[in-house]
Amino acid sequence: MTKPGSDADRMRRRELYDAATGLAGPRLLPWTTPDGNPCYLSTDGRGYLSTLADSIEAVQLGMGEELLEHVREVVAPGARALSATEYRWLASRLAEALTDALRVAESRGQRIPDPQEEAAEHA
Repeated sequence: MTKPGSDADRMRRRELYDAATGLAGPRLLPWTTPDGNPCYLSTDGRGYLSTLADSIEAVQLGMGEELLEHVREVVAPGARALSATEYRWLASRLAEALTDALRVAESRGQRIPDPQEEAAEHA
């Protein structure tokens, strides 16, 4: 499992880099509107909402890790078979965790500078 502060530490380093290079911009948040549309925050990477988003991302990823550990136990050889309802519940939770993880990856990926653009700026 990941150390508790490691994701937050990486995000803080990324925010500092973004602020120093002027790359900060709209950030995809780890939650959606009630209609399921993405939420964005215009930010320099600091502030209450950015910190809240970092914390929620860490919680979402941690919950996904815990769910994955549980699933591995459930599907291990010799494990007790579950009912169809239990498997459906598990599949639903896995889909939710994957949705959260993909949103976190997209958000973080949007904040990583493009190496080709960086090379062009320094040329």
